[in-house]
Amino acid sequence: MDLLNTLVDKGLRRELPTREEALSVLATSDDDLLDVVAAAGKVRRHWFGRRVKLNYLVNLKSGLCPEDCSYCSQRLGSKAGILKYTWLKPDEASKAAAAGLAGGAKRVCLVASGRGPTDRDVDRVSDTIKAIKDQNEDVEVCACLGLLSDGQAERLREAGADAYNHNLNTSEATYGEITTTHTYADRVDTVQKAHAAGLSACSGLIAGMGESDEDLVDVVFSLRELDPDSVPVNFLIPFEGTPLAKEWNLTPQRCLRILAMVRFVCPDAEVRIAGGREVHLRSMQPLALNLANSIFLGDYLTSEGQAGKADLDMIADAGFEVEGAGEVTLPQHRVDVAAAGGGCGSHESAGCGSHEGAGCGSHESAGCGSVCGSAAEPDVSEPAVNEPAVNEPRTDLVAVRRRGAGTDLAPNA
Repeated sequence: MDLLNTLVDKGLRRELPTREEALSVLATSDDDLLDVVAAAGKVRRHWFGRRVKLNYLVNLKSGLCPEDCSYCSQRLGSKAGILKYTWLKPDEASKAAAAGLAGGAKRVCLVASGRGPTDRDVDRVSDTIKAIKDQNEDVEVCACLGLLSDGQAERLREAGADAYNHNLNTSEATYGEITTTHTYADRVDTVQKAHAAGLSACSGLIAGMGESDEDLVDVVFSLRELDPDSVPVNFLIPFEGTPLAKEWNLTPQRCLRILAMVRFVCPDAEVRIAGGREVHLRSMQPLALNLANSIFLGDYLTSEGQAGKADLDMIADAGFEVEGAGEVTLPQHRVDVAAAGGGCGSHESAGCGSHEGAGCGSHESAGCGSVCGSAAEPDVSEPAVNEPAVNEPRTDLVAVRRRGAGTDLAPNA
């Protein structure tokens, strides 16, 4: 059985691929790319059909962050000319959210820059959640406020939050090269706090920061171990004025391989194409819908995205459909586990694959399988070194957001 058939079979059983298999996906050639997309597409359709969930970002507080995350335009010392403003009032945030919901979004993601919220900040966000839900009964609300202190996740849940986002971003081994003001362990702790409070965990990564294939596989295996319901895949937007402004390491083909690898490792999770899809996937965005079942509608936190109507046209033209407010995103077994208080991190009850002895992130034990290769596939016993081709910088596609939240101009939705 060849590599892709093996990965499809494992994906349909929610079984963890070996580390070598995941690396082999990233090492496939451009000649085999459509085969990789088709295989991962079978797994995506098995768990999510042809539905695409739309999410909408509201930046509650922009810039002025004390953390030094190298990828971020809001970081300490950033020279990027982004919007900077303090907390939006609940009615302002609700108005911004309404634009995204009118455009077809099902989930509103409330984001605030900073290391983490104070208790007063949690009160502010709680008031905002209430204002949004008072106007939109069926809306999902995800909060993304940084590192959580004890008790804060519970308060957000009581206020009506459905989910909490905190990305791992990159591998534990290289995290210190990207950020020095907090640790990888801090991020893991916040995801676990969110889950323990009964919030749906949302955690993903950023690709394109100069990481190796091994780093990408490491962080995705770590995410599999945490087992979030949603896995956003960001592609670095190299903002001028940030330390990673010269990192143009992605091609559309590499982005597709990364999304396929994430789908194989996290087959039944909501895989979301997040920031940077317009910059790096470009005309290949519709093809990526065969891999991911979720996208952000319109603009991002500090950069402009594709026009909301163009997103909707793209989904329809590619043969997909927007997921309705009354439809359940996750497969039933995840819904059942969440209702029973399991899910994220509860591998046995969640049925997330063959975890016993596999230790999702433990390289020695995770890489214990083997597959039969073919002439068209990499030798999985010694995965090919896949140095990412340097992408031609497309600074013309990096536009600072000047509309929507924090401005007097209408949002893009």
